[in-house]
Amino acid sequence: MLSEQELIRRDSLQKLIDYGINPFPAEEFKSTHYSNDIINNFIDGESVTLAGRLVRRKIQGKASFGDLMDSKGKIQVYFNRDYICPGEDKSMYNDVFKKWLDLGDFIGVEGKVFKTMVGETSINVEKFHVLSKALKPLPLGKKDQEGNIYD
Repeated sequence: MLSEQELIRRDSLQKLIDYGINPFPAEEFKSTHYSNDIINNFIDGESVTLAGRLVRRKIQGKASFGDLMDSKGKIQVYFNRDYICPGEDKSMYNDVFKKWLDLGDFIGVEGKVFKTMVGETSINVEKFHVLSKALKPLPLGKKDQEGNIYD
């Protein structure tokens, strides 16, 4: 018997497939950097490509912050709906990112490095790819009353 969380994740999986995204692609996703390399060797505006697990997400309307964990550490990622979806179709952000991705899913991001107003090294995501869907939840994180994930 599947848990409620596993049923929700399988529903998200089906929605990704119906949207035309293969959540278990066989092709290789080439990363140019690891999280700790970006943080330790900060270059403002540098273009980077990296992959990892989405381990934190805070959605704030048309902009969201999250953490991407790879084999070398964790880095903050910034998703802005208008950067990811420059045209009229906003479904890649509004549906794929906000509704169908879950914590633990593997994604690849392409974007530029910047520092937030509080000085945290982050990636301004211009494009993201679903690399693999996690069908079982990670054993971490809690949700506040608005549904945002926190540590």
